[in-house]
Amino acid sequence: MKARLGIAPIAWWNDDLPELSDDVSLDECLRQAREAGFTGMETGRRFPMDPGELKPVLDKHGMSVCGGWFSGLLLDGDIEMEKERIAGQMALFKAVGAPCIVYGETAGTIQGNRSAPLATKRRLGEDEIKAYGRKMTAFAEWCAGQGMPISYHHHMAAVIETEAELDLLMKHSGEALPLLYDAGHMAFAGGDVLRVIDKHHARISHVHTKDIRAAVVEGLDRTKESFLDAVVKGAFTVPGDGSLDFEAIVKRLAAHGYEGWFVVEAEQDPVKSPPLQMARIGHKELLRVMAAAGYSVEN
Repeated sequence: MKARLGIAPIAWWNDDLPELSDDVSLDECLRQAREAGFTGMETGRRFPMDPGELKPVLDKHGMSVCGGWFSGLLLDGDIEMEKERIAGQMALFKAVGAPCIVYGETAGTIQGNRSAPLATKRRLGEDEIKAYGRKMTAFAEWCAGQGMPISYHHHMAAVIETEAELDLLMKHSGEALPLLYDAGHMAFAGGDVLRVIDKHHARISHVHTKDIRAAVVEGLDRTKESFLDAVVKGAFTVPGDGSLDFEAIVKRLAAHGYEGWFVVEAEQDPVKSPPLQMARIGHKELLRVMAAAGYSVEN
């Protein structure tokens, strides 16, 4: 089975907390990622939206766009407005051959609000998730029809955070809505990372290999501390530096036939955790677990 290894620029520049950012250009970020061994990178705030500007710098480093975040507002909005909002990113991603757009629901989220404790996140009832699932399915169908699928990112501090919430969204949405599986966010939310794969593997189209530092996560006071407080404390890291068993995770994905991108996405303080050093650690660990799971990594 084939796998491709990518990384997100959030290790270099944090879009939610700009002070946790290294002062490097897009060119230098891509250079370091390629030096670490990765062949793809998700987009971030320093990426130009013009493919004529982006393609040359990607080609220079032998890199491709392997996805990228879209701040969706469909929960409280309407599909026609989301079509307009995503159009520019969709055009760029089609032009550079990206596999998908990462859909993150930001309506009602507190992930970017450092003053909002984790325990205060918005919670939906099943009827609300049912209505939301219908809207997300319709939007996903439209995006796929336009030639650029989305992949839904369950996320800490957002409306679909926990295993139970994800189960309800998958129950009340159609197969047209693909899932981005993120072990780090699911572990942080208290879910069973292997059980989630077993239940929803048929919908998984994209994988983020985010690790956690369990001692940091378990030490949080969720009634007082926010998602960004957790990031600053070092809740997240790369595979090989954290607490999750990525060999077991990747083997479980392989057992269900997943092929495609495995993307390291680990927001940290770049002073305490130098991005190039962390990228090398993550890439080395992913190569190890890919081999153990029987994947052939495309270079």
